[in-house]
Amino acid sequence: MNSFHDIRFPLAVSFGATGGPERRNEIVQLVSGREKRNARQADARRFYDAGTGLRSLDDIYEVLAFFEARRGSLHGFRFRDPFDMKSCRPSQTPTHLDQETGLGDGIRTRFPLSKVYGEGEDAVLRPITRPVPGTVLVGVNGAVQQADLHFSLDAETGEVVFQAGAVPPAGTLITAGYEFDVPVRFDTERLSVSLSAFKAGQIPAIPLVEILG
Repeated sequence: MNSFHDIRFPLAVSFGATGGPERRNEIVQLVSGREKRNARQADARRFYDAGTGLRSLDDIYEVLAFFEARRGSLHGFRFRDPFDMKSCRPSQTPTHLDQETGLGDGIRTRFPLSKVYGEGEDAVLRPITRPVPGTVLVGVNGAVQQADLHFSLDAETGEVVFQAGAVPPAGTLITAGYEFDVPVRFDTERLSVSLSAFKAGQIPAIPLVEILG
């Protein structure tokens, strides 16, 4: 991922942010009155407004400093989605059995992380590229694997990389659990903050957009 700073947006502010996934579909109404619907993009893209997470002048200063250090929208960064940050439900603790990652063939060493939403034919697979280091749990046919002994994490891609001597045998199921951040960038070239407006309860907009690919 080009121009990405591996640093997290201020955590206290992110937990008060609003936002979520966006799907872009094309809907055409036919002469008969029926609709024809087509997906304009394969994957959802997440948009956030971090302005709703500001609680103090110190928060504003921290975000302004962060904006400057990222050169506005030039560099991407990590963002903790307050609604979706684990391989499991928000109220649960991740385990090594949460998500299926792939099948071993005795040769393959790299397995990308992903999260499934929905079930059966309607299920959607979301790539996870920014797992939180130290939280990734991996299983091979249900057996827990040890970090640094059996596997490591590729910091650039977020992939699980098995060590020599610990390559999953053919037919084995690889599973994983983790916490994760969303790769985002500022979706603006300018932050406009008024001190009097903030004290009066008017929250400035701080738009963020997910970086795909």
